[in-house]
Amino acid sequence: MIRVSSNNTANQIASLHTQRLQQGLKLALDYALTVPTLLLITPLLILIALLIKAESPGPALYRVRVVGRGGREFDAFKFRTMYVDGNARLIARRDQWMDVINGHSDADPRLTRVGRFLRRCGLDELPRLFNVLNRTMSLVGPRMMTRNELFRFGHRIQGYTDVLPGMTGLWQVSGHSARISERVELETRYIRDWSIMMDVKILVQSVVVAFAG
Repeated sequence: MIRVSSNNTANQIASLHTQRLQQGLKLALDYALTVPTLLLITPLLILIALLIKAESPGPALYRVRVVGRGGREFDAFKFRTMYVDGNARLIARRDQWMDVINGHSDADPRLTRVGRFLRRCGLDELPRLFNVLNRTMSLVGPRMMTRNELFRFGHRIQGYTDVLPGMTGLWQVSGHSARISERVELETRYIRDWSIMMDVKILVQSVVVAFAG
């Protein structure tokens, strides 16, 4: 009985060390990719910000209040893709409401021309690299959620608030299914089966998906 207990304790300690090592590698991977990427694309970020400002008045960046690790809220950054008076524009175009509701973004009158292009190419989320730097997000993780989304279905994703949300993740590279049940299943699988190799695989898939359009 004593020998079994000792073995269990040893296994738990080894598992803890492995988990800490993997977490350290995840942190190193985030910084190793984020810092040089930001240095490389700084001119692109400035150009996008100037194009946004030139097309419509308002800030170049948009902040989304979301829930992260530990249930703490933070501001996730992205480039502004809509007119500041976007809702008024949508109200004035009632003939396009159903298209917008059904997710046809090309028909959304709230979107600017630059914003439409940024969304199509996924460039609107580049500023979230700064969230990775300040450790409110990771490169890979479950898709971030607002407080309302967390109340609606987030409790079904086991361990969501135990990890950092990611810029990309298993749900995104699996096709962005609109079905809540599929998102819950994919996000839960990522959290449950996470490893540093899973993160690397998802990052590679994300690059492939981005270039494939």
